[in-house]
Amino acid sequence: MRFESLPEWLHWQERLHFTEVDPGLDRIGHVWHALEGSSKLPFTVITVAGTNGKGSSVAMLESILRTAGYKTGTYTSPHILRYNERICIDGQACNDDEIIRAFDKIDHARQSTSLTYFEFSTLAAVELFCEKKIDIAILEVGMGGRLDAVNVFDTDIALITPISLDHINWLGDNREKIGREKAGIIRAEKPVVCAETTPPESVLHYAETLASPLYQAEQEFNVIRQKESWQWSNTTHSWHDLPAPALEGHYQFQNAAAVLQVISLLIQQGYSVSEQQIKTGLTSVQLAGRFQRILGEIELILDVTHNEQGAKNLAQLLQEIPTAGQTLAVVAMLKDKDVAMVATILNSSIDSWFAAGLDGSRGMTADQLSEQLCLAIDNTKIQQSDTVETAYKQALSYANKGDRILVFGSFHTVEAVLRLN
Repeated sequence: MRFESLPEWLHWQERLHFTEVDPGLDRIGHVWHALEGSSKLPFTVITVAGTNGKGSSVAMLESILRTAGYKTGTYTSPHILRYNERICIDGQACNDDEIIRAFDKIDHARQSTSLTYFEFSTLAAVELFCEKKIDIAILEVGMGGRLDAVNVFDTDIALITPISLDHINWLGDNREKIGREKAGIIRAEKPVVCAETTPPESVLHYAETLASPLYQAEQEFNVIRQKESWQWSNTTHSWHDLPAPALEGHYQFQNAAAVLQVISLLIQQGYSVSEQQIKTGLTSVQLAGRFQRILGEIELILDVTHNEQGAKNLAQLLQEIPTAGQTLAVVAMLKDKDVAMVATILNSSIDSWFAAGLDGSRGMTADQLSEQLCLAIDNTKIQQSDTVETAYKQALSYANKGDRILVFGSFHTVEAVLRLN
């Protein structure tokens, strides 16, 4: 075995390939074939692509299906505190030994083929899912869809969450181009669920060319919101008096509605999920870093928001849940994010900004971030720190009882503060 510990394996993987991001299916496909795998996996596969709502959708699907008694496997990225969070079976992260064993098998099979960090993790997840004989895998696309490592595996149901501008250097500079990349997860004659009422035309067109049944919000499935509950219906199922998802935000109803369409399709394929199991799954779902609130004299809110649509959702939540005091924001972001756009949207909801730098080649320094923030907000509202930890401590020193501290901008930003609490 090349290494004995998981941190050693991960450190090596970070340097193995010449670049961190290298879209394409040839390398991972070659290694998966060497592992004697096929693109059709021995369990049902749900693949989730989109810009916002992927993590929430995966979490709700997993919660409902596990409540219904099915053995689930989820593959998500990035992680917040531990790499192991990426690969879960029945809601539990795989342990170091299991992941190391999968890495070793992949390492022997790949021979001279170079793999990225993400490709290694994707193969490890599916290898472990096969080993553990799961019933259903829910695979979250890392970036895009068409050339993402996850797409080497054929999906049985594609779920496309809301699409907005993100990763434009890789995916394109408008929704139609990005939509075509996301649509790459669709398979011929296999159903695709669109969470948006008006998805990009490129998604609709691609599904049509593949003769893939398309289920679009407010067309093939509908939601009626009531004061204390909501109901969902399509031509085959109708569920009433549903509880709000346990995840904060009005937009979670949009995610939940698409998730229930996936559940409806699974039932049509022979799976058994009751209305009560749906209700229990919705109320028991948990997901770190999505408007995660830690109450106290100074409330802490953690959110991985980093793009325009996410910022709009976050701004609305901050308005819906007002505070008696001020809102202080600790923010750190990656270089490819539209900082000025995010700041413009959130400016009226935030009283003071504490800008921090992020390590790594993709992270913005505090200087770079502050320069971008100043395009949208008054520089007198900005304090600057080299690290997220320092920025958070500075925000705490400024905060009074009744204030709240919002930490957002990246998974790395949220991780840094979670480790302090």
